[in-house]
Amino acid sequence: MKTRPYHHGDLRAALLGLAEDTLRDRGPGELSLRELAREAGVSPAAPSRHFRTKQALLDALAMAGFDRLTTVMAGALERADDSFGQRLDVLTRTYVGFAMNNAALLELMFSRKHEPDAPPELIESMHRVMTVATDLIEDGQRRGEVREGSVMLLAVPLAATLQGITDLALSGGFTDDQAEQGLAETIAFILRGYAP
Repeated sequence: MKTRPYHHGDLRAALLGLAEDTLRDRGPGELSLRELAREAGVSPAAPSRHFRTKQALLDALAMAGFDRLTTVMAGALERADDSFGQRLDVLTRTYVGFAMNNAALLELMFSRKHEPDAPPELIESMHRVMTVATDLIEDGQRRGEVREGSVMLLAVPLAATLQGITDLALSGGFTDDQAEQGLAETIAFILRGYAP
């Protein structure tokens, strides 16, 4: 009987990649550490060196998603011009684009944030995403392009609007043109709300 090898070049990364594929294609209920080990070509016990439970794997996948979203949003803002309106446009479109391309991952990312046993690292990675938005608002206030007020309170309608437009876009009831027009209207709506 041939046994599978225990070691793998970067098993943790391979498992996360395979888990994300399974999540996207079949949902979180279909994730199995044993099945992922088989797909990675390692022994059934090998994944336990990185993820003791399926929930630990899901939490790591959510954290990786938050890290990726933070990197994508920050990178997009670095390429944008200095005006608040243009930066908000870029941030909004980047978030919605990420959500559309990673719907199952985004759902996983935000599903655990209020659960009492959510790991602190997961909450911290979620806060890093929020910091990108609050830093944008704060910068807009310094430049006089955003009205005064608590940055955290001003971030609430932005977060709610982004989530709402994402949910509507993912529901599939829009043509590409309608989705684009709706996104442009949403951005204009947010800008009016932030105006001094």
